[in-house]
Amino acid sequence: MTTSSDQERLRRWRLVLGEAAQEACAGCGGLGAGDLRIDAALAALYEPDGPNGLRGGSGSSSPRVARWLGDIRQYFPSSVVQVMQKDALERLDLKSMLFQPELLEAVQPDVHLVATLMALRGIIPAKTKDTARLVVRKVVDALMKKLEEPMRSAVTGALNRAERNRRPRHAEIDWNRTIRANLRHWQEDYQSIIPESLVGYGRKARRTQREVILCIDQSGSMAASVVYSSIFGAVMASLPAVKTHLVVFDTAVVDLTEQLSDPVDVLFGVQLGGGTDINRAAGYCQALVRAPRNTIVILISDLYEGGVEKNLLQRANELVQSGVQFITLLALSDEGAPSYDHQLAAKLAVLGVPSFACTPDQFPGMMAAAIRREDVNLWAARQGIVTARGMAMAGS
Repeated sequence: MTTSSDQERLRRWRLVLGEAAQEACAGCGGLGAGDLRIDAALAALYEPDGPNGLRGGSGSSSPRVARWLGDIRQYFPSSVVQVMQKDALERLDLKSMLFQPELLEAVQPDVHLVATLMALRGIIPAKTKDTARLVVRKVVDALMKKLEEPMRSAVTGALNRAERNRRPRHAEIDWNRTIRANLRHWQEDYQSIIPESLVGYGRKARRTQREVILCIDQSGSMAASVVYSSIFGAVMASLPAVKTHLVVFDTAVVDLTEQLSDPVDVLFGVQLGGGTDINRAAGYCQALVRAPRNTIVILISDLYEGGVEKNLLQRANELVQSGVQFITLLALSDEGAPSYDHQLAAKLAVLGVPSFACTPDQFPGMMAAAIRREDVNLWAARQGIVTARGMAMAGS
C-alpha cells in the first residue's frame, strides 16, 4: 500500500526528473493543476528543446521569457528563483534578455545578477542602462541593510578596545570592565569596591586610528567578492577613525577610493575579466602605506598570478616585516573557497600572510580581529575556517 508520505516522495521525484519519469512515478497519483504549472516552469529551463522549452519552437521570445520569470517567482522561494535565473543565464545563454528593460525589471535581483551586469556593462544598450543601475541599486541597498550594522559595530568596538587607556576621564570610564578588574578590592565593611585601577574607552581622537586597503582581483571568478567588498568598503569609509582605500586590478591597477561613498558607482567602475598581475597591485598598495603598524592590507584574490611571483613574495615580506597586517581572502562570498593557487598561498603563509575564504557574515569579525592585532589564523580556526597554512600542515 502506498502511503501519503510515499506519494509525496514520488511527486517530488516526478517534478525533479520531468515527464520522462511519469511512468516510474505513477504511484504519486498524478500531478494537480498547480504541479503541472510548476512542471512546465522547470521543463522550460531544464528541458529547453521540448515543447515548453525556452529554446524550443521559434526561439525564446521576450513574452515567453517574461512569463517564465513571473511563473518561477510565483511557484518557488526567492533562493530557488535566484538559482534558476543563474542556470537560465548560463545554460540557455539568455543574457540578451538583460538588454530589454521590461525583462530586466522582472528578474529577481541578486549578487549573481549584479555580477552578470558588471561583466556586460560595456555592451548593455543605452535604453537599458538606467534599469540595470536600478537593479544594482536594489541589491546594494538590500546588502547594506543586512551588513552595515554588523560591520560598523564590529569595527567601532574593536577600535575602542584597541585604544583603551588607564587614565580615563570620568566620561571615558568603562564601568563594567573597571568593576571586573577591581573585584579583588571588595571592602566588606563598606559594601563597596575600591577602584585601584580604572579602565577607560579609547579617547575619540580625531586622528585616523587604522588604514585599511582593500585590494581586489577583477578576474571574472571574483565577481561576487567585488560586490561584497564594495559594500564593506563603503561602510568602513564612513567611519571617521578608519581611512579606507579600494583598489581593483587585472593587469592594470585602478584606485576607486574616491567613489566609495556610493557602492553602485564602484561596481560600474569595475571591469571584470582580463589577466592578473597581483605583484603590480601589491606594489601600488605598498606605496599607499604611511603608518605600517596601523595599516591592514586585505588582498582578495584566487592567487593565480600572471605577474612576477618572486617580486610579489618580496613585496609581501617587506609589508609584513614593516608591521603591516597582510591578509589574503581567497573569496569574499557565500560560495566558500574557490579554486586557487595552493602553492602561492602556502608561500605567503610562510611569510606570515594568512590565506582563507571568508563569507560576508564572517568578514566583520575578521576585520575586528585584525584591528585588535589578534592572530588572524587563530581567529579563523575558532570560526572553523581552514586556512592555507592549516591545509599545508595537514598534508605534511
